[in-house]
Amino acid sequence: MPLIDIHVLEGVFTDEDKERILLKVIDAFGEAAGGRMKENTSARIHEVKSGSWAFGGNVLHTELGLAIRRGD
Repeated sequence: MPLIDIHVLEGVFTDEDKERILLKVIDAFGEAAGGRMKENTSARIHEVKSGSWAFGGNVLHTELGLAIRRGD
């Protein structure tokens, strides 16, 4: 059934954060899709090495991800 992949920069989220994110994403998908989709949906988080991801012409680093989380 559905598999949801989430990519984040390494070191930005704790293990507890990642667990919460996974469960909430599955909950949201199940609610939107209906039926028995929640119990049949899987999700996984991929941590991308700092400096190995670019967005809008900028290379992303863990420090930037942490700043975004803080709201800087």
